Amino acid sequence: MIEIRLHGRGGQGTVVASKILADAIVMGGGYVQAFPEFGVERRGAPVVAYVRIDNKPINLKSKIYQPDHIVVLDPTLLQSVNVTDGLKEGGKVLVNSEKEPSEMQEKFGKSFKVMTVDATAIALEKRLGSKTSPIVNTAILGAIVKALNVTNMDLIIKAIEEGVPLKVEENVEAAKKAYTSLKGGE
Repeated sequence: MIEIRLHGRGGQGTVVASKILADAIVMGGGYVQAFPEFGVERRGAPVVAYVRIDNKPINLKSKIYQPDHIVVLDPTLLQSVNVTDGLKEGGKVLVNSEKEPSEMQEKFGKSFKVMTVDATAIALEKRLGSKTSPIVNTAILGAIVKALNVTNMDLIIKAIEEGVPLKVEENVEAAKKAYTSLKGGE
């Protein structure tokens, strides 16, 4: 089983990203659970979403305490939330940041592999959301495909096409660009 925890803020599409990822996994024949954890339900408030992936039915019914991987949609959370809490040694940390992974590695320690993608710049370029509140979820999904290797790009594109109601082409383009823009995923 692979367990992923996504950290973002309300309005960035964290929960939708977990659902689209789950849809892609199911389309590929896998088993999945995807569910959010909300605190205060408002734009800008911290949001956590969980995704469990397996090749057999999943009976576990709890939040994820020891994830294999972490995805951070909003880098400002790194100053206020311990995003690596419980992260298994050797886990991957994917951060939406313009920084190089080497610039962030010290913050996370040598036990984890850090990767970055500037999902914010991609979302702004594709005009997803507004300048002050870009919606980075589909861009981060493209990076997840390459970084975590839990599904493939064709399935993510299909899940985006079926799960995103507006600007479908722009969202697909954002995922593709993030896939090719991932830093540290070699």
